[in-house]
Amino acid sequence: MHFLEKNTHELRKFVSGLQLDVNAAASNAKNLPKLTIITPSYNQAPFLERTILSVLNQNYPNLEYLIVDGGSTDDSVEVIKKYEKYITWWVSEKDKGQVDAINKALRRATGDYISFQNSDDVYFPGTFQRFGEAAAQYKTDILYGDLYMISTDDEVTELLKTTSFDFDCQILEGMQIHNQSLFFKRELVEKYGLFDESYRFAFDYEFVSRYTAQNGTTTKKIDGLGGALRVHADAKSSTIAHVGSEEHKRVQELYISTNSSALVNKIKYLWCRTRKIVYFISRFDFKYISYRFSR
Repeated sequence: MHFLEKNTHELRKFVSGLQLDVNAAASNAKNLPKLTIITPSYNQAPFLERTILSVLNQNYPNLEYLIVDGGSTDDSVEVIKKYEKYITWWVSEKDKGQVDAINKALRRATGDYISFQNSDDVYFPGTFQRFGEAAAQYKTDILYGDLYMISTDDEVTELLKTTSFDFDCQILEGMQIHNQSLFFKRELVEKYGLFDESYRFAFDYEFVSRYTAQNGTTTKKIDGLGGALRVHADAKSSTIAHVGSEEHKRVQELYISTNSSALVNKIKYLWCRTRKIVYFISRFDFKYISYRFSR
């Protein structure tokens, strides 16, 4: 069985229904940090339940789950109410969009680390336990992992592995960390501010760039999957991709080095493209290199 087929089977089983195990959660506590998970949502009822299940079925022992619905007119509220006894806090009211919704939850968050998962995306099994243990061990400001792309019916269609973080590459090449597999310290929000609500698409690119631009901010790649990005007709990547391109340029202009010539930045960009191959070769991950070149 191809690994994508295997992961498709695993994911579909994981989000097929509520699979709580109180005893397992309690036995795995091990002084794990508190995780706050935020789900912004608006009229995503066809996918929202699977997002919620991918959070609750982690059976993480120290979890705060916040859902901010923007006043959906579909069945989203009914889906939330179905699981509200397991949700720390939720609200359904008109808001100013996705970033406003996340910021509402950030103001309420009490976890040591925060992650947000959009209402059409999901986490993979074991993500919280693995990232929670890594957070306890390394105390790093930002933790992130690999990403799958999935279809509307949870078919795993593509694997995107990340490399170690490099700020120059973040600015010159583009997003190095995907929110679907990202956990960051709440202290970063307290120090450097909420998400910028002037962005509709690239707000994740903006806040990751802003946080990592600060002296002393630490990052660590955690091996393995974190979450999955769902590709569908109503996703932002399908409907307002042009806005994303414009906003990415806006962020790049804020941080691109003015001390380097265009030629130097071009060379740095080419190195960023090359370092990915070097990264996976150094880890003898020829299977993934072959996989990417075969696509």
